[in-house]
Amino acid sequence: MDPYPKPLRELISQLKRLPGIGEKTATRLALHVLGEKGDLAEGIANALKGVRQGIKLCPICFNITDKPTCVICQDISRDRSTICIVEDPSDVLAIESTHIYKGLYHVLHGLVSPINGVSPEDIRIPELISRVKGKDIKEVIIATSPSVEGEATAHYIYRALRDKTHVGKVSRIISGIPMGAELKYMDQATLASALRYRQNINE
Repeated sequence: MDPYPKPLRELISQLKRLPGIGEKTATRLALHVLGEKGDLAEGIANALKGVRQGIKLCPICFNITDKPTCVICQDISRDRSTICIVEDPSDVLAIESTHIYKGLYHVLHGLVSPINGVSPEDIRIPELISRVKGKDIKEVIIATSPSVEGEATAHYIYRALRDKTHVGKVSRIISGIPMGAELKYMDQATLASALRYRQNINE
């Protein structure tokens, strides 16, 4: 028999869907929200509603934004001849925290993974090629994670850029990043070093 009332169990179940949240943490968070005498629960509910209704994808780079275009694409001081390709918006935040990179981004929202049925057309690779075609792009930096899927995605993007565009250089950030690691969990010093010492991709 479940010791928790159905609404509380439902809250625990929903919290467990978040990355890194297990049964114990979800239960602790749910009980904290339940026991809070202030307006915490209402505040969380309103914030979640606001995010759901107010956040969208930038039509240029596909980063998250609450404006017609994201703040990075709007920033006229950014280097528009360089585009850094990342897996998801959290990677943009990680790279921005290094204060090293001053170019633009392109967010894929996924990685190529045939075993999971994810093809290049399922993520934002076609949009990337359309965005780069005919533009004076000096360098595309591929910053997908050094996992099997990340490497497969990087090489697919490299070949697509080589065959369909006139990009000056395609590079990869890999220096000092362990195999299987995710960019969003890397410390600033390691990520900054990987950006500085990025390597050209050559087949």
